[in-house]
Amino acid sequence: MSRVLSHQEARTFYDEFGSKQDRQGFYEDPALDTLVASAGFETSNAVVELGCGTGRLAERLLRDVLPSHATYVGFDVSETMVELAKGRLQPWAGRAQVHLTQGAPRLPLEQGCCDRFLSAYVLDLLGEEDIGEVLDEAQRLLVEDGQLCLVSLTFGETSLSRVTSRIWAAVHAVRPQLVGGCRPLRLESFLGNRWSVSHKEVQCAFSICSEVLIASSVSG
Repeated sequence: MSRVLSHQEARTFYDEFGSKQDRQGFYEDPALDTLVASAGFETSNAVVELGCGTGRLAERLLRDVLPSHATYVGFDVSETMVELAKGRLQPWAGRAQVHLTQGAPRLPLEQGCCDRFLSAYVLDLLGEEDIGEVLDEAQRLLVEDGQLCLVSLTFGETSLSRVTSRIWAAVHAVRPQLVGGCRPLRLESFLGNRWSVSHKEVQCAFSICSEVLIASSVSG
């Protein structure tokens, strides 16, 4: 497996990348549209997002989808991203918070504090151990019947998209900073028998493919 960025390297990259993150909407938006349409956010009471970035998705949820009483808490490793997200979510300051983390998957929140645990284009930055710890944390934070809501880069499903994902993975293997530390993953391969998948879909835009996965925790 190719080397992933350390937490400090990821922080440095995204501190510098800043608002340019939103330019990736050209391939991210179809997958995010699918997530929003499939995860039942309109009935959510509390959302926790790991890797909130500039707050673009959180703004959409708070403005257009979440009930007026629902709360949102976002976390990011980049100070730049946190400041951008705080500014973007200021209209919902009474029920939306954004916090800086040091990169550890464990979050300073109480068990069972949310019914949607959201992480979009974050797990594809992380090593296998960190991915496992994020899923452990999601399981701790979600109430019974809560939903794990993930989006990640994934492998192509057409001839052109397969070529694109191979090139992307090859570049990541040589210099992960050139692709923002992200590489294609198959999310379901990390779930084991602890999660029950209710929705899985691959969306491709401009030959870049993303996997949308929604799952609930399997008790016991």
